[in-house]
Amino acid sequence: MKILVVAPTPFFSDRGTHIRILEEALALEERGHEVCIVTYHIGQELPKSFADRIDVRRIRRLLFWYKKLEAGPDWQKILLDIMLIRKTFNIARTWKPDVIHGHLHEGALIGWIVKNCLFWRRMKLIVDFHGSLTKEMTSHDYLGSGMLRSLFAGVERWIDNLGDRAVASSWENASDISRIRQKNAVIPVLDGVRLSMFCGLSDTVGLRKRYGIPERAVVVSYTGALIPNKGIAFLLEAIPLVVARYPETHFVIAGSPIDQIADYLGKDMFQKHVTVISPLPYFELPGVLALSDIGVDPKEATTRQASGKMLQYMGAGLPIVCFDTENNRRYLDGSGSYASEVSPEALSEAIGILIADEPARQKQGRINRERAAVFSWERSAEELEKIYESA
Repeated sequence: MKILVVAPTPFFSDRGTHIRILEEALALEERGHEVCIVTYHIGQELPKSFADRIDVRRIRRLLFWYKKLEAGPDWQKILLDIMLIRKTFNIARTWKPDVIHGHLHEGALIGWIVKNCLFWRRMKLIVDFHGSLTKEMTSHDYLGSGMLRSLFAGVERWIDNLGDRAVASSWENASDISRIRQKNAVIPVLDGVRLSMFCGLSDTVGLRKRYGIPERAVVVSYTGALIPNKGIAFLLEAIPLVVARYPETHFVIAGSPIDQIADYLGKDMFQKHVTVISPLPYFELPGVLALSDIGVDPKEATTRQASGKMLQYMGAGLPIVCFDTENNRRYLDGSGSYASEVSPEALSEAIGILIADEPARQKQGRINRERAAVFSWERSAEELEKIYESA
């Protein structure tokens, strides 16, 4: 099939939304489909080995001053999305795709507009929800609790009903939107992991020397966006509690934007016990995880987002500390170390238990590595292919 992917975001950036868009496209291409991604004017160019396989088309640089790569809403994106509608329409008109695959709520809306404008082409629209639009905007302080929030919630419910088929990146989000959709329930198509990324890495000692990390420390790593709805504040407040009891611990915080956590990093304790890697290129992620002993994901369930970082931790064979959510249970089953409640204190206690028990770390890591094979991008692409065909 010819698949036109609508990515209303500065593709490619080193974060979960973009990883899902890229890896889905690569896996679909591997199965013999043609994939074209239409996106904003900014973003990293893909490595040549990937760029030769995936056609990326960008809108014009009329908003030349807009350079925001990090996650989160911005009112200027309305103008970018209007330009993206035009670009998507022109490509759909000339390239004649079989399927429009719209990522995020904005991509779903753009795909719906273009599909209806070219209705005689009988293209099918597949919408790919990554989370809740209104909840994300609220978590970034773009919406309060008044009339504007109610308006956006209504628009979101309408968009939730678009598309010939709908998929979501997490079980929780799929369940929530299925209760809203009037037909064709949302199908969970989970994020995946490419296990080949973790083969042939340097030894742990060499990797730790590269980043200036103590050779004999127990290294606890967080990789991902440093923004509120990822739960980063829980981890930052847990770190002093962990270090007070286990001074041999060293934390790695890898991601961006770094200014979001600058107040914490200025403290003496953080300067001694925390290594910051910012930005963290996606293609260097395996090396950072290879030098780690424990992965931590402090995200709550309220955003209804999946956790791509957890799958990367599993692929690297790490034990994982997280909160007790439905998504986390389904990924890890009984091999996760779950905090007893959503708080920094409970998170620090769960991390401490693993720090003190090396055999438990090794056992959980082995189980997680084995379970990671179940959540491959190839499997996700196979599910998408069936959904395209059913539509």
